[in-house]
Amino acid sequence: MILTRGARITGAVLCAVLAAVAAAWIVRDLRAVGDPAELLRYWAGYSDARPERLPATTQTDAVLLVVSVLALVAALRSSIAASTLVATGVVTLVLRLPGVWTVGASWMDGRFGDELRTRALVATFAVVAAGLALVITGAAGRRQPEDSYERLPTRPGQAAGVTAFLLLGVSGAVLLAWEVRQFFTLPDAFYPDWFVGGRAIPLGLTGAPPGWASVALAAVCLLVAWTALFRAVHARPLGMIAAAFLLVSGAFGIARAFHHRMLDGFGDLGVEYQLVVLTSFLLTFAGTVVLLVLARRGFEETGDRNQGHGGYGYPQTAAPGYGYPSGGTPGYGYPQTDTPGYGYPSGGTPGYGYPQGGGHGASPPPPSSPPPSW
Repeated sequence: MILTRGARITGAVLCAVLAAVAAAWIVRDLRAVGDPAELLRYWAGYSDARPERLPATTQTDAVLLVVSVLALVAALRSSIAASTLVATGVVTLVLRLPGVWTVGASWMDGRFGDELRTRALVATFAVVAAGLALVITGAAGRRQPEDSYERLPTRPGQAAGVTAFLLLGVSGAVLLAWEVRQFFTLPDAFYPDWFVGGRAIPLGLTGAPPGWASVALAAVCLLVAWTALFRAVHARPLGMIAAAFLLVSGAFGIARAFHHRMLDGFGDLGVEYQLVVLTSFLLTFAGTVVLLVLARRGFEETGDRNQGHGGYGYPQTAAPGYGYPSGGTPGYGYPQTDTPGYGYPSGGTPGYGYPQGGGHGASPPPPSSPPPSW
């Protein structure tokens, strides 16, 4: 399906809004912290990170900023960016939705000023609305291709689909396994805060609770893994978004392990800490490989075109129409390979044109039957 011009412009504007909001919060934190390196240390989760003022953002904001900018470029440059807009809107909606109830919660009192929380609440509602509008725009602003020359949405290749299935499937399963572990090991009074936010969990103004974000990422990974196996069109953009989150999360985890010298005495660590470090390497590897294989241009979807959406151009794969048929398909143009029609027949084939080799005494042959394109 092809995006209409109006849908492309609308999608680009909505992506610009999402990117502007994310960039504004990151700039605010850079000014508040004063040192970009200190902000990165806070995002990575260093235990000794001591910013001057508590940042409002997390590593999620940086990924969403990049995703929104790339979706903006895709909407402006390509008419087949419908799945990109929908994927960007869905991920934004899922990750920003908790802010609706966390920003104004009473347990946020004292962490951030009232004015900043008010701005964050307005921004949250704006981003949620923009994400929902982006999903609607990408889903409803589509049309059939007008002719056979328009590009069609691309599917991942077979090798890319299998690779994404394996790596994203394993990553999603590992993330869910960690959440199951949290459910059984965290105190009963603590786990709700881990999943929906609360006084026991330090949380930024724009970030989702850690349990919520982890389950959401695992669900997206498993969804893409399953659909990539069947080479679904949306598997490419949604898979690359999931891979970007895996890559950033894993890279920060590796940086944290190096910073706290967990690799120096890896053999002396407990099993759980060893699994935490190995999970970071797994997520980094999976995110990098999936990004590389899905970033390659896939194969165009030809299902709609084979069903006769050729329009008035040159039909493809034996689709009859008003142009020059290909592959022996009869139509109103010049028939080929001894196909009868209304033009000048070739190779002694009878038709409505001038008979071949009959002389003056031979009677003209009877007209052929109407072409099948009738």
